[in-house]
Amino acid sequence: MLYPFFYFSLKSKKYNTVHFLKNVWSRIIVWGSLIFPVIKYKDKKYQLPVPCIVVSNHTSYLDIIISFFYVKKTAIYLGKQELLKTPLFNIFFKYMDIPVNRKSITESHKALIKCGEKIDKGFNIVIYPEGTISSNGKLKKFKNGAFKLAIDKQVDIVPVANINNWKFLQNGGFFKSKGTFGIPKIVVGSPISTKGLTENDIELVKEKCFNFIQLELTNYYGAKN
Repeated sequence: MLYPFFYFSLKSKKYNTVHFLKNVWSRIIVWGSLIFPVIKYKDKKYQLPVPCIVVSNHTSYLDIIISFFYVKKTAIYLGKQELLKTPLFNIFFKYMDIPVNRKSITESHKALIKCGEKIDKGFNIVIYPEGTISSNGKLKKFKNGAFKLAIDKQVDIVPVANINNWKFLQNGGFFKSKGTFGIPKIVVGSPISTKGLTENDIELVKEKCFNFIQLELTNYYGAKN
């Protein structure tokens, strides 16, 4: 039903309108599926700084849909190139969001340059630094791209922990994934400033984000996760 509105808004580059529509679309999907996300802020509730880079663990396609509950301002998503082949959803990556070929260092670099250009225009960026959907919510090693970009552009980075989204829509492809209703839990961390940092600090910032997410997963699942 929303496809024509998405299509014409994307074609005319009305990205704020597209983001608003995504907010509506995400709520129709999750609430219509009897999924009711609980968004918790680690310290206190706040509006995400603009521009900023949001990084989170990737456990399910629900991660993206639910992200619109806390990413209120217009954001650009970095996603795998394969999404260009997905019917209906591919229009986002044709006209607004940024596809990346994860197997090519050169193409990955070009995608991050495009992300930087979007930041310069005042858009937030959402990146999943694991580079793929993990199995059973287990955290994988982070790639450097998001953290280098944040430091290069001197913008805040916001870590987000998707605690149990994978339980409500598991990885496995369209019509193959197991799904159910319930209450996904998401924890939004406080912004991490990159002001004055250099490329020598990439590992430090990456470790801060990784440890925040890992700690939230450990608090929920125990040390076994």
